[in-house]
Amino acid sequence: MSEKKVSLRLQKNGRRQLPKPQEETPMDEVKVIEIKKSVFADNEKDANALRQELKERGTFLLNLMSAPGSGKTTTLIQLINRIKDRVRVAVMEADIDSDVDAVKIREATGVPAIQLHTGGMCHLDAEMTRQGLDNLPEGPFDLVILENVGNLVCPAEFDTGSSCNAMILSVPEGDDKPLKYPLMFTVCDLVIVNKTDVMPYFDFDLERCKKNILMRNPAATVIPVSAKTGEGVDALAEWLTGKLPKRNG
Repeated sequence: MSEKKVSLRLQKNGRRQLPKPQEETPMDEVKVIEIKKSVFADNEKDANALRQELKERGTFLLNLMSAPGSGKTTTLIQLINRIKDRVRVAVMEADIDSDVDAVKIREATGVPAIQLHTGGMCHLDAEMTRQGLDNLPEGPFDLVILENVGNLVCPAEFDTGSSCNAMILSVPEGDDKPLKYPLMFTVCDLVIVNKTDVMPYFDFDLERCKKNILMRNPAATVIPVSAKTGEGVDALAEWLTGKLPKRNG
């Protein structure tokens, strides 16, 4: 395996900026709502096209979101090391800067990993995701994992073209996060409750957390894990591999 680092600075297309105010410009010419709708509509079209391409290619794209410090990278290392002998995996790590996570994934698992620099953006959209996919080493891959920028707001608003949305909620964040960040929990097919090993030290009620999640999204699957001890990661691996497309031949 090549040791060459791949760090890609993404170009953000489609984000429009409002014109600078001018005294002679009437207020009704600043179409904030219309501009926002146009950006989302363009992204939805791009996302649907990318999703169809990936389906035809037999590649499952997992979009993994969370707040900073929830344990995304550590959870991925535990997960990938359980499935990499039977699933062809690649990882795209998205951050505003640095390549720390991509290096960590590659060194701890041996699977291809690239770093996506978002240029200050707090999320990825479908076009940015496509740029990352186009810069992965030659596949094919059964599973590509996109570790999105750490944020509970912006990433939930933009469809990346993924096959599945997942998020990690860590115990120290509290069991009330589904109430405070409804969109994130609404768009996710899977919620991983991480750091269960420290649950005795926090006012965190797992059943109350599940209730709050299912109130937002009755179809969501909730899997408790400890990325530190590995508890629950086998169940996570079984759930994910069950979603992957069957190989031909």
